[in-house]
Amino acid sequence: MRLTSWTDYTLRVLMYCAASEGRAQPVTISEIAQAHGISRSHLTKIVVDLSNQGLLETTRGRGGGLRLLKPARDIVLGDVVRATESDFTMVECFDPGINQCRLSGNCGLKSVLHRAMQAYFAVLDGVTLADMLTLPPALTPLAGIPLMPLRPGLPAPPDTAEVDPATL
Repeated sequence: MRLTSWTDYTLRVLMYCAASEGRAQPVTISEIAQAHGISRSHLTKIVVDLSNQGLLETTRGRGGGLRLLKPARDIVLGDVVRATESDFTMVECFDPGINQCRLSGNCGLKSVLHRAMQAYFAVLDGVTLADMLTLPPALTPLAGIPLMPLRPGLPAPPDTAEVDPATL
């Protein structure tokens, strides 16, 4: 299964906002667009959708921007993917309205793919937005050697925003 660009960008916006939670100034669409090389107008549509879903607070004007309406630990990736993806019909036999497959009565593919999709969502349902911002144990600093504080596409965490990487 492949996620649409819409869902990919939605997750990026949410992760960026979650990574920026401690900042005084809210995140801006232009900031995210620049960080990810995504069209500002496309991100605007995604932000409107996220606001309508109750995930983002948007404020217009000077000092305005985007903030999460819920804590990152309460935003489940499975819910976000279900809300942003429009088609989970992996093969035509998933949709009785269009199914023309002659193997339907004698084929186990539909049940195998259905179980695979259930497993896919079981994993996503066990992951929150906050989980996406923590480093896996294999990547935590070893022997007192810190990792670089910046990750491409995400803002610096609030406690390292002013740290010069050369001093680490």
